[in-house]
Amino acid sequence: MGVIPEFLLRHWVTIEPYLGDSAYGPQYGASVVARAFVEEKIRTVRDQRGEEVVASTTVYLLPTQACPPESRVTTPSGRAASVITSTLHDGGGLPTPDHREVTLT
Repeated sequence: MGVIPEFLLRHWVTIEPYLGDSAYGPQYGASVVARAFVEEKIRTVRDQRGEEVVASTTVYLLPTQACPPESRVTTPSGRAASVITSTLHDGGGLPTPDHREVTLT
């Protein structure tokens, strides 16, 4: 199947990549607008430290779209949230849709 078909990516999100912390708080890079499929559904996920946290939104992106943990994502509803996890799903040539799954606070 290859990459997730673009006709499934019905939404647009704005991604501000997390660059690190400074004396004034988190620093973000230049914003990027990306096609996505946004699913607003509450579920429990594990963060990078292995702790269980509640995710309120899952965003599906093209596999080439960078979206590191702790980045700020603005959804179509206008809500800005932090990235909990950013996972690349690559079927390795199998007939599955390759994509990036991002969970948000």
